[in-house]
Amino acid sequence: MKKQIITVTALLTVGLIAGCGGGSGTSGVPAASTAVSGTVADGYLAGATVFLDKNGNYQMDAGEPSTQTDAHGGYTLNIDPADAGKYPIVALAIKGQTTDLDTNQTVTNSYMLSMPASAVSGTVSSNFISPMSTLIREKMAANPGMTLTDAMTQLRNQMNLAAGVNMMADYVAGSQSGANSAQYQAMHVNAQKMADLMAAQAGLVMNGNGVNMSRYRSMMGTINSNMPAITANTMGSTFMTGMMSQMQTQLGAMPMGGGFTNYSGMFRNMTSQNNFWSPAGTPLTPMSGGMM
Repeated sequence: MKKQIITVTALLTVGLIAGCGGGSGTSGVPAASTAVSGTVADGYLAGATVFLDKNGNYQMDAGEPSTQTDAHGGYTLNIDPADAGKYPIVALAIKGQTTDLDTNQTVTNSYMLSMPASAVSGTVSSNFISPMSTLIREKMAANPGMTLTDAMTQLRNQMNLAAGVNMMADYVAGSQSGANSAQYQAMHVNAQKMADLMAAQAGLVMNGNGVNMSRYRSMMGTINSNMPAITANTMGSTFMTGMMSQMQTQLGAMPMGGGFTNYSGMFRNMTSQNNFWSPAGTPLTPMSGGMM
């Protein structure tokens, strides 16, 4: 059966993101602070900009704590203790500046990653920002009734991974050893594909050093809808090539501005249903018009 590529055409809330430049170290440090540490990856990303997005606009604004990832992709944000778990953390991989340690090359196109506020933990080095955490955040943002556990379970099902796999975990480290090392390696491979898909849309989604919010969320909705097929196909496959082409056509047709549109249907909470997964957990390719 020919695989169908699901695209998203709704116009969403618009927001433009300002540049996230700056040197190493942390800015916006409050007088009394707590350290929030973690890592950024599809493979570990060195020289990425990380900030606490206190107004949820995907933009590094004045007064928001920010920093750069170190040579190993690690970061530490010094934030107000009251802000831990209250706001999302955003990371920007910057063209020509951020190095992907999977390839030891700077990224050829910029792309944006994030993690949901409810997953942010103060004083613990577990705040892993990746394509997985990014999609989990978008699921939750689109569907306020979806819990972090629901979003993680849904993504795990979409990728046909074992129940014991933590979708917010550092899959690079997890793939090195342990009972679920093969599962975390599969997550790493899928994260690479997701990052490639995001970067491939840079010309349409990135706006200077920021993003066009409507196009960004449309892109993430398309990735979400096609996750079982993304998992099953390689980047050079007919399916993936066709999906990128259709995504570019779809995004290019969207205006840079527009009013608010409810986009919860793009990320419906299917966690407790078998609409897209067999009882054995085998991923099923969604039919045209269906959304996960």
